[in-house]
Amino acid sequence: MRQKALYMLDNIISFWRSLRDGEYGGFYGFMDIDLNLDKKAVKGCILNSRILWFFSEAARALGRDDLLDDARHAYRFLTERCLDREHGGVYWSVTYDGKPFDTTKHTYNQAFAVYALSAYYEACGDKDALALAEELFALIEDKCADGGGYGEAYTREFEPAGNDKLSENGVMADRTMNTLLHAFEAYSGLYRASQNPAAADKMRRILNIFETKIYNPARRRQEVFFDKNWNSLIDLTSYGHDIEASWLIEWGCSMLGDEALSGRMENICTVLAQSVYDRALRGDSLRNECERGAEDEARVWWVQAEGVVGFLNMAHKYPNRTEYRLAAEDILAFIGDKLVDKRPGSEWLSEVMPDGTHTAKRKPVVEEWKCPYHNGRMCLEILKRVKET
Repeated sequence: MRQKALYMLDNIISFWRSLRDGEYGGFYGFMDIDLNLDKKAVKGCILNSRILWFFSEAARALGRDDLLDDARHAYRFLTERCLDREHGGVYWSVTYDGKPFDTTKHTYNQAFAVYALSAYYEACGDKDALALAEELFALIEDKCADGGGYGEAYTREFEPAGNDKLSENGVMADRTMNTLLHAFEAYSGLYRASQNPAAADKMRRILNIFETKIYNPARRRQEVFFDKNWNSLIDLTSYGHDIEASWLIEWGCSMLGDEALSGRMENICTVLAQSVYDRALRGDSLRNECERGAEDEARVWWVQAEGVVGFLNMAHKYPNRTEYRLAAEDILAFIGDKLVDKRPGSEWLSEVMPDGTHTAKRKPVVEEWKCPYHNGRMCLEILKRVKET
């Protein structure tokens, strides 16, 4: 697995380096399924934050100073173009030449900037990056937190707005599992970098919401979309988010030094991972989701990547149960055979059918959500977790 991960990681690094915009900064924002690169496409700020996170983590894990130059390039674009110096926070997107385009302020987007800036600080020691991460953390707590949890979308001036960007499946959600999960991830990254006790306090707050509002023990899943009072809006199981949460929450909990809390969360995370194993693993790959009893058979790039990490995490917890390690190996082989695009100048396909053929959507190779975050992180996690050469 390590050799496969190293090979995939090298390809991911090479591909995203090729998208570096030396004229206007950042990285190009769109490449269609036919590998046509649009150099004047809008640049998503989430995309740029995730690229900053990836190159920072890869540089640190591999001991490669050359990758820090790519991280610095992303950092400059984030700080010079994606930040709103007047009203605070990070825009949703900017134009190809760095002008504000979609000025929505989304909690999810602010959180990813915190995550990326914290990783960049750990990679290079830039105290300004950590200070900015702390500033955005405080902004989330000031502008986005409320008595029941976290709001989702806001105008440029942080007035509440419709959450069309993180609502899907025919609902408009006031709260989402997705935003809460990635706020926890961001705060965990900040706490690892800074040991800020305020970040730890908010991590515990999020875990309480996860335990009491998000996790559905009867359905062995996380609920996905909610109204403001945490009523679930749709019968939906997101296999990718469940397997991602199963290891990511344990990672954050491991920093808090609270055995009772970690024990409760580990029990929930084990149920989530086992449920995905039982319901979503079919052959050598994972289904996407199940809506109102209808299974989506598409094999989505990020779901497969998170499946590898989630099952490796289960294999570590239960070393005598070989099915988890075998599942991770099978999914990794599927990725290499069906999702890694063999065409020169490409990376991973966004989604395929179980036999490797394109889905009808023919999604682009690069867009604001398609980035080196899930697949790059999978490779880095394999290198940390798998010992054989």
